[in-house]
Amino acid sequence: MSQQDFDGFWPTFKHIVTEQETYAFEPAISKQQAYELWCLQPLETHVAIEAKAMVALNDSEKAETVLGSYYLKPNAAGPSSHICNCGYMVTLQARGQGIAKLLCIHSQERALALGFKAMQFNSVVSTNEVAVKLWQMLGFSIIGTVPKGYLHKKQGFVDTYIMYKWLT
Repeated sequence: MSQQDFDGFWPTFKHIVTEQETYAFEPAISKQQAYELWCLQPLETHVAIEAKAMVALNDSEKAETVLGSYYLKPNAAGPSSHICNCGYMVTLQARGQGIAKLLCIHSQERALALGFKAMQFNSVVSTNEVAVKLWQMLGFSIIGTVPKGYLHKKQGFVDTYIMYKWLT
């Protein structure tokens, strides 16, 4: 993801972490810290974009809108380096359109291409029922529960799930 793409994605990122319903990122994270966390530290970061044709001054141009993004990184090192970890965010406007599903499928393809054998989500908030159902539909299993592992802004302490899928 380029800095320009992230600039357009920043309002979504900021909204999601400030909402404190799905991500365990510091709500007061700065734009630069978020860019480093989401784009520079992972092995790869990808975006789903919507291309729109525009006519400006009789020239044909394309405007691209970021609909969602994911990062892919190793979950651990050494003997556990065959397992990767991903995080996904979808813009409010694009939710319910299958973008998260496309991002997850793409991330699994990329993980295999990079030599990973499995994917693990370390902290899926149990109240994020849409995500839990989607990940299960895509073959992930809940392999563990962290009781009261997340302080939800509205619901207080809620469980988190560790979800896992063998990719090959």
